[in-house]
Amino acid sequence: MLRALADAAVDRVREQFQLKARTEGEPRDGWILVDFGDIILHLFSPERREYYQLEELWESGKVLLRLQ
Repeated sequence: MLRALADAAVDRVREQFQLKARTEGEPRDGWILVDFGDIILHLFSPERREYYQLEELWESGKVLLRLQ
């Protein structure tokens, strides 16, 4: 599922904004990073997301975009 999300993001950004992307990580590791240059996309499995507890780390941060 992580690979499919990363591939879809790369395809969409390439189509709409003509940006190249570099992808790192493997789905089996539970974390994929997609580097679009000025924007970095992190995709986590539910297990990795809970391990890093990013919501707690960023709870005081401002939400700019929420995707469902």
